[in-house]
Amino acid sequence: MEFAIKTDEHIRLDKFLIDKLEISRSKVQEMIKTGLVLVNKKVSKNSYILRINDKIDVIGELSFENETKPEQMDLDIVYEDDYLMVINKPSGLVVHPAAGNYTGTLVNGLLSYTNNLSSSNGSLRPGIVHRIDKDTSGLLVVAKNDKVHEDLSKQLKDKTLSRIYIALVSGRINHDTGTIDAPIGRDLKDRKKMCVTDVNAKQAITHFKVIDRYKNSTLIQVKLETGRTHQIRVHMNYIKHPIINDPVYGYEKKTTSFGQMLHAKEISFVHPVTKKQMTFSCPVPEEFNNILEKYKNE
Repeated sequence: MEFAIKTDEHIRLDKFLIDKLEISRSKVQEMIKTGLVLVNKKVSKNSYILRINDKIDVIGELSFENETKPEQMDLDIVYEDDYLMVINKPSGLVVHPAAGNYTGTLVNGLLSYTNNLSSSNGSLRPGIVHRIDKDTSGLLVVAKNDKVHEDLSKQLKDKTLSRIYIALVSGRINHDTGTIDAPIGRDLKDRKKMCVTDVNAKQAITHFKVIDRYKNSTLIQVKLETGRTHQIRVHMNYIKHPIINDPVYGYEKKTTSFGQMLHAKEISFVHPVTKKQMTFSCPVPEEFNNILEKYKNE
């Protein structure tokens, strides 16, 4: 289904589609978020303001009969109260469902564990304030109601929600600290990948410091100032020190079933209700340590 904007209507994309498709706002927003709606051949946001000559393609519709269902799952809950949870996600676990993949995600496990999850991100991402990649392990915060979700999202946007990662990268980094300030956008040659580019890109800033150096690799601590898709993986690849075991952006052939050597070690934020500063940390997984030992002993 295709729509062409012939006048400057100054209307949001989701509002336009609600009127045209005559379906609920939540369903339209889910369709946009899951990439079933393209504006000028590109994925857009619900809040995008339509302009004259824009072309909208609706390339599919969510099957709500296949929506996310609760699944029993062992969750590593680092902290929980009436308002939020902090989860230590294992490597290999997808955070939330996407079109065509509605099972086996962290969200499925959360739905089995509790009925109290925010709805701000729609029915496919209840409670999910931010995500980490499937093959990245570590901490993320989950909101139990929309007000808490809104507050945490604002902290994420204002850069007061802090995230620190541990990563093992290829090659020796000779300087002790560094900042990578390079915009990230979709790779025009491979739409599944991101890259440093000035085409339809967003500002991305990554800070790192060296923890230890080995013969052919470096263990670093990374702090995100922005939160772009695959940001750390793309930025480390950009400076010629890709994350080890990264099947997409790495140089070396992946030698184990364990995911990329990237772990979300620490998260810090102001509690939306108590207003107390909260910081949580968790050690790297055993598999991470096993691979690290191999590189230490090269």
